[in-house]
Amino acid sequence: MGTHVIKMPDIGEGIAEVELSQWHVKVGDLVVEDQVLADVMTDKAMVDIPSPVHGKVIALGGQPGEVMAVGSVLISIEVEGAGNLKESDKPAPVAAKETPVAPKVEAVVESKPAAPRTAPVCQGPMVAREANDRPLASPAVRKHALDLGIQLRLVRGSGPAGRVLHEDLEAYLAQSQSNASAPTAAAYAQRNDEEQIQVIGMRRKIAQRMQDATQRAAHFSYVEEIDVTAIEELRAHLNEKHGASRGKLTLLPFLVRALVVALRDFPQMNARYDDEAQVITRLGAVHVGVATQSDVGLMVPVVRHAEARSLWDSAAEIARLATAARNGKASRDELSGSTITLTSLGALGGIVSTPVLNLPEVAIVGVNKIVERPMVVKGQVVIRKMMNLSSSFDHRVVDGMDAALFIQAIRGLLEQPATLFVE
Repeated sequence: MGTHVIKMPDIGEGIAEVELSQWHVKVGDLVVEDQVLADVMTDKAMVDIPSPVHGKVIALGGQPGEVMAVGSVLISIEVEGAGNLKESDKPAPVAAKETPVAPKVEAVVESKPAAPRTAPVCQGPMVAREANDRPLASPAVRKHALDLGIQLRLVRGSGPAGRVLHEDLEAYLAQSQSNASAPTAAAYAQRNDEEQIQVIGMRRKIAQRMQDATQRAAHFSYVEEIDVTAIEELRAHLNEKHGASRGKLTLLPFLVRALVVALRDFPQMNARYDDEAQVITRLGAVHVGVATQSDVGLMVPVVRHAEARSLWDSAAEIARLATAARNGKASRDELSGSTITLTSLGALGGIVSTPVLNLPEVAIVGVNKIVERPMVVKGQVVIRKMMNLSSSFDHRVVDGMDAALFIQAIRGLLEQPATLFVE
């Protein structure tokens, strides 16, 4: 038997060090070729590190949250044959430990407090775990368990290495409900437990970028309501006529089109500001960042050259990028290079929001939810579909009047949707 040492690979773009975000294996695990061993975080994206060999994990080269240099020993695997171990490669063993997970963020701008817990703590079939023994589970599963009032250490995991899955939570909840038809005393018991969550990986990058943006840019926000009745009727008509053959349209590709058309008259919004060099770069290409929520945090995949795309082309690209981001498969190129960002919370969009700029961009357009409201139109009270745009700008380079006129231009385009396609 020999030892195969896997070093931190050169991920490219001149990156000299990366953050070890999460281990997917522990000492003693048997691994196969191409199995993902760890996640590492660069300045732009999460990257999977696969195993090039079959074998048994005998040492881990770092702890989650540790910044490691390219070329340093990441993991050692016992293999058949001689292996590739050199004397200089021998790592100091690190105790296996599960990665603390980051909480899920809800918007481009800030994390929102958790909703009040209304579900009782479930009393289902228990698993023998110590109180401080953290079960394996993804951030989404942990959030789901918190919402349901389930203590994860009591749930039997059916995933790899005993990882708790969403299905395990549902099975635990179903079993607990069948075991007790009425609330027990435990449902109203006082709780004094605490959980410490280490800020690492994607959560750390998000925190750094948000802090940097709010400290460096002079944010100001502008909110305008828009009557989207006409464009929603157009969207429904196009989906009915072409949805089966071309795919369904959401509101997002219409918003991307409105940005493209409005930016023709407001090129100062499609820009990047280098505040160290004191240079503003206006770009002809419109690369729209679309803020997307994933289990590991907020990502902003980029729809490149939106100015050259049709509605359905934009819709397909938005869907493709969103899926890649949520599955952790988006590349560094797909997560960088935006010139202006669009952020939407969908049905949870609220009335007003204050998005944080995606530096070095100077504008971000936030979309709030659509609601039906009585409005006065030509002296008559009618029901209309209304939506607010809550947008933020860098006041160092964008004047308030220009920002207002830009959003009013978008409003005009959306309220008279034919103008989106008139050259």
